[in-house]
Order: sequence, then C-alpha cells, then structure tokens
Amino acid sequence: MSVSVKPTKQQGFTLIEVMIVVVIIGVLAAIALPSYQRYVIKTKRTDMMSEMQNIASQIESRKLAQGSYSNISAKVKTDFAKAYPAQGQALYDISITDPLVTKWTITATPRPSAQMKSDGKLTLNHQGIKCRANVCGSGDEWMD
Repeated sequence: MSVSVKPTKQQGFTLIEVMIVVVIIGVLAAIALPSYQRYVIKTKRTDMMSEMQNIASQIESRKLAQGSYSNISAKVKTDFAKAYPAQGQALYDISITDPLVTKWTITATPRPSAQMKSDGKLTLNHQGIKCRANVCGSGDEWMD
C-alpha cells in the first residue's frame, strides 16, 4: 500500500522576499528624507519672510498714523523685536534698527539651537531690499 502525499501550497513570504522589501523601503526613505527636510526648512524660512514683510508694513502704517519714526520707535521695538514664531519652538530672533529712523532694517537671526541655525540671517530694509546669507536684491533672494 502506497501513501501519496499531497503537496501543500506555500503561504507567507520567504526571508529573502522580506529583505528585498526592506531594502527598497530603505532606499526610498534615503532619497525622500533629505528632500522633505529641505522642504520643511524652506517653509519655515518663508513663514519668517512673510512675518518680516508684515512687520515692515506695520512700521510704515504706524509712521503714517503718528507722523514720524521717532514717535513709534519704542513701541515698534516692544511689539516686534522678539523671538519668532510666537507659538512653538522659536527659530529666529528679530532686531530692528535702533533708534528707528527713515533708513530702518529688520534682521531675523536664526537661533543657534534651532533647526534654522545654518540658514543664515534674513534682512529687509526700508527700500524693500532683501538679503539672505549676504545675497541681496529686491527679487527672489530669500527663496534659494
């Protein structure tokens, strides 16, 4: 009497198949992660640039309402020369020309312990000239 053995169907994955999937995921992550980190830094820089534009608008509108820069200088300092963003981890410290005069400059200096520490200073002046890491102009100099 002979016994026949039915072949069983394999279920699951082999170790080699699992390792191949892990390697593929690792390669994709190695490619995507630096790109994502650059995107996050650029987004935070863009937020700071927008905030600096808002501060510049506030300076000019207050000057028009009060008649001179000297009348608004102290209030502008207390309102805007602080750390940004206000919520969450502060990434930049803002300074404004002291005393506030016709030729003012707003400077955003990255905090040394923050994510933006290697991003370089951002400046915006009364003429709308923007600088980032010593590259200046009135166009897309901040965007790099």
